[in-house]
Amino acid sequence: MAIIIDGKEIAKKTREKIKEKVLLYREKGIIPTLAVVLVGDNRASMSYVNSKHKACLENEINSIKIELNENTTEEQLIEKIEQLNNDKNIHGILVQLPLPKHINSEIILQKISPNKDVDGFHPINVGNLSVGNAKLIPCTPLGILSLIKSTGEIIEGKNALVIGRSNIVGKPVANLLLQENATVTIAHSKTKNLEQFIENADIIVSCVGIAHFITGENNFKSSAVIIDVGNNYKNDKLVGDVDFDNVKDKVAYISPVPGGVGPMTITMLMQNTLTALEIEK
Repeated sequence: MAIIIDGKEIAKKTREKIKEKVLLYREKGIIPTLAVVLVGDNRASMSYVNSKHKACLENEINSIKIELNENTTEEQLIEKIEQLNNDKNIHGILVQLPLPKHINSEIILQKISPNKDVDGFHPINVGNLSVGNAKLIPCTPLGILSLIKSTGEIIEGKNALVIGRSNIVGKPVANLLLQENATVTIAHSKTKNLEQFIENADIIVSCVGIAHFITGENNFKSSAVIIDVGNNYKNDKLVGDVDFDNVKDKVAYISPVPGGVGPMTITMLMQNTLTALEIEK
């Protein structure tokens, strides 16, 4: 049976280190601060923002929630972001997505200062990631890399398969693995002969967003590491892209859903807040 990659435990240990660092800053009179902007009353977004807020406070990071109503205009939101950009006491800025339909998300994300962009979505940060110079990296890919490294397995020279090509997860995690000297293949739901890529992969990161897309019928290397980024529902149950119960006995390491990648995303958000503070110093 595979070793389960416990995202909750890894996140807990990482947060302890973050908290220690934050307390050192506080002793110097510097209070690491994250501003999260929420527009509208999307329940899922509100729940996620509250989770971020709670996690920050538990780890001594000052968290400011800025809640704007559904009718906030694009111009008003840009004005708020510019205020935050110019506030020296705000180190990280996050605008919770999705935004209401009348607001262009791409325009908004470009208005956040690249040095305060804790989501790592600004085009400058995306470009820096592609050339290997990024300091602020998207939180989920950063968490995925931490989970892979937690196994102690060497990444360099391994065949890494990323299934999914989103700008938020697939592409950035592929870049991160390239920078670790893996040989990276990006596949997706329309890739032909995907089975052959799976058979040859030492590391598989599945972020395709289809429940049980990878099944026990697939053939895997017995030494393979699987990171499941899926967040899907099947029969009213939260499941990943990987059929965990039927795959776990065929590989060396596997992350569960829930309890794998999820806890790492908010943890890396706090890490990025510290990184943003250090960029501005």
